[in-house]
Amino acid sequence: MAETLNPKEKLLNTANELRWEVGENFHDTLLESIYKNAADITALTVNHDNKGRKYNFDSVVDKVVTSRLLGFPIMFLLLALVFWLTIAGANYPSRFLSFILIDNIHPFLKDLLFFLNSPWWLTGLILDGAYLASAWVVSVMLPPMAIFFPVFTLLEDYGYLPRVAFNMDSLFRKAGAHGKQALTMTMGFGCNAAGVVAARIIDSPRERLIAIITNNFSLCNGRWPTQILIATIFIGGAVSPHLAGFVTAAAVVFVAVLGILFSLIVSWTLSKTALKGEASAFSLELPPYRPPRILQTLYTSLIDRTLIVLWRAVVFALPSGIVIWLVANLTVGGYSIAAYMINWLDPLAFIIGLNGVILLAYIIAIPANEIVIPTILMLTVLVTGNDSAGAGAGVLFEIDSASQTGNLLISSGWTLLTGMNLMLFSLLHNPCSTTIYTIYKETKSLLWTFVSSVLPILIGFVICFLVTLIYRAL
Repeated sequence: MAETLNPKEKLLNTANELRWEVGENFHDTLLESIYKNAADITALTVNHDNKGRKYNFDSVVDKVVTSRLLGFPIMFLLLALVFWLTIAGANYPSRFLSFILIDNIHPFLKDLLFFLNSPWWLTGLILDGAYLASAWVVSVMLPPMAIFFPVFTLLEDYGYLPRVAFNMDSLFRKAGAHGKQALTMTMGFGCNAAGVVAARIIDSPRERLIAIITNNFSLCNGRWPTQILIATIFIGGAVSPHLAGFVTAAAVVFVAVLGILFSLIVSWTLSKTALKGEASAFSLELPPYRPPRILQTLYTSLIDRTLIVLWRAVVFALPSGIVIWLVANLTVGGYSIAAYMINWLDPLAFIIGLNGVILLAYIIAIPANEIVIPTILMLTVLVTGNDSAGAGAGVLFEIDSASQTGNLLISSGWTLLTGMNLMLFSLLHNPCSTTIYTIYKETKSLLWTFVSSVLPILIGFVICFLVTLIYRAL
């Protein structure tokens, strides 16, 4: 009686019979086929070819721009190049806009209102106040933003900005913040309001709030003119002419780097106190380098960033110009309201190495940093009675020549200490009203909006006080 086999044994016997019939090569051929298919799949999905152009280019560049030795120097040099392009490139369009809006349209409108028998106070409020403040904001703010934001977006599209976040990640993690804060900080160099909005890329609410609060330590484009002018007059003017340009640039870069340092210090302090917590880990993907999309870049940078931020600044500058004109032209007992406020602020300003004119300018020019210098010059002429400069008391103006501006300020009692502390105070003071409004929109919190507004100016008072003590002790 034949032995009954189960199905498994039958299958094995059949396989053995087939193998015997086709020979031993069947097994080897089958294995070779499997390995060949696996190799083909691997070749399609994994690039091991060091001769691959794209793979080799990206890896070689990343070894340089993210290296411990060269990563930071390249980052700062590239940032300095962007600043130089922004500042140098914005000079001519800014002068052109100023020539059109201030030198031509403003007097034309004044003549028109005079022809229409408009009251002097109405002409002052509308033209010398609201219009001039808005014109200064547009002429000073629009050209730098129209250059900085497209260049910044090109670097973002090309793939370099993720490398910046990669380089800065360890510093911000040690400060208890998020590595992506490096990107929001960099965006703040163009405009702090845009930097605050950029904090949306940070998922952690705690770390996003830290990035928002500390973004004001990035020198926005509205503060660069103040830094450059004051450094040219008081820092560059204190050395020999052939070194003046280098020393001036070094002083401005020093203040910008100082802002990065304060951003890290304040981030660390907040992460250990009011916003205590550990820095969250995040997976940072380094995208491949790719050609920027020019049309999309122009739309994103000019429409979504430049024009929206500029519109907000102009909206806040209009009432600011009215306030500036009122305090400079309304008199009580033969003295303007501005004169009373300057006298009241002078003792406090003396303690921190400034003067009442500077403090009042920062109070009434809070809507926009762009009008700080014109306001300072206008108030200086108002207080000193020096009618040789400007369009008259109570009218915003700016002097084209840095040397003439320096002569006016120095003759009004400004010293090297005043210049140094103004540069520091320009870095360490409250955000502009556009940024304050944006902070509230992003945080939906009056408390954190208040903290973001007051914390920088408190630090500014302390730093200026310490510098004043050291300077007067020497």
